[in-house]
Amino acid sequence: MNIKQQNYKTSATRVDMKLEVEIVPVSDVERSKRFYQHLGWRLDDDVSPLDGVRIVQFTPPGSACSVTFGKGITAAAPGSAEGALVVSDIEAAPFPLEARQPGPDPKRTSYGSFLSFNDPDGNTWLVQEVTTRAPGRV
Repeated sequence: MNIKQQNYKTSATRVDMKLEVEIVPVSDVERSKRFYQHLGWRLDDDVSPLDGVRIVQFTPPGSACSVTFGKGITAAAPGSAEGALVVSDIEAAPFPLEARQPGPDPKRTSYGSFLSFNDPDGNTWLVQEVTTRAPGRV
């Protein structure tokens, strides 16, 4: 057994894991806040728990995962994040028209239509239409 196998043994007990927050590095917190509000995402929090720290959190409609940005919460360079969003109807999704590809997949196959856009710092978001999921996926 190698060291990876020793450190990552699985147990018979299943533990749910949920991705709840993605950190997005930004250069201007107020500008980013306006951008994500304009997308229609819910503002969950805007707090400054310590000097030099500000945490702003938004959640896309229908998502269980939030996006957090602010000041003093990551050393990553603004614009270096890449995220993915799933929508049930890519034509109805409220994203910039210039982000849209030539059009949805003509057969509207699940995972076949996508678009991408950037926030003001250049963080990239890929949006994919998913209409049917494999068994066992939420």
